[in-house]
Amino acid sequence: MWRIPCGGRILEVGRRTLIMGILNVTPDSFSDGGRWPEPEQAVARALQMLEEGADIIDVGGESTRPGHTPVPAEEERRRVLPVIRALRRAAPDAFISVDTQKAEVAAAALAAGADILNDIWGLQGDPEMVAVAARHRCPVVVMHNQKGTAYQDLIQDITAFFRRSLDLAAQAGLPGDFLILDPGFGFGKTPDQNLEVIRRLGEFRVLNRPLLLATSRKSTIGKVLGGLPPGERLEGTAATVAIGIANGADIVRVHDVRAMKRVAQMADAIVRPGRGA
Repeated sequence: MWRIPCGGRILEVGRRTLIMGILNVTPDSFSDGGRWPEPEQAVARALQMLEEGADIIDVGGESTRPGHTPVPAEEERRRVLPVIRALRRAAPDAFISVDTQKAEVAAAALAAGADILNDIWGLQGDPEMVAVAARHRCPVVVMHNQKGTAYQDLIQDITAFFRRSLDLAAQAGLPGDFLILDPGFGFGKTPDQNLEVIRRLGEFRVLNRPLLLATSRKSTIGKVLGGLPPGERLEGTAATVAIGIANGADIVRVHDVRAMKRVAQMADAIVRPGRGA
């Protein structure tokens, strides 16, 4: 089990599977874009997810779906900062992460009350991101990403990416103990490669860091299930969550919190017996 300092508290990872609830305050996210256009609506949704069993609320202001239109930092801040501030007031004990690839947005979000950074480029995109994380000494979800889907060895190449992120963090003064690893299901990978990542998830344990899996409603699930749209991928998501937990996932990032909380509880009873609820 890992005890990660987080916003003046401790984020316990590994005793049971943690649920990260997705809160996209964007007009164009692939599954739920435009559903929470006002801060009040977004906060109400976040409070609902906390009630349903979310351990972390992940607030994102820029869609990263394939073919997305980049959002200027100013617009991204306009979307996420009011939500983070209001959620912090409404739920002072909640763990809040900000899903951004921009150091400028990350710094503003942390100042507004976020606890965790979730970076789709694993500290290897914006060169200032690692300095922001080190300055705030906050946990970072380091996601693997790349342009294209060519690999010499899928798992070894992702592992090498993670090692570079760990080295960057250490050089900036952020201990590796603050990093959570996400192999990037749906990013820079074919559907077959995405499935292989889940199948071989346990191989990333060599790095001795918590693992986050983010498969919820993604296109690989739709393709496997004959072209189902995002809103009909609940059962497929549940299968990836259950098998992901069996193969080593410590945190799952999901849209359907109530259902996936139940999936995680059942999977934990099998693979983490005796560790508590």
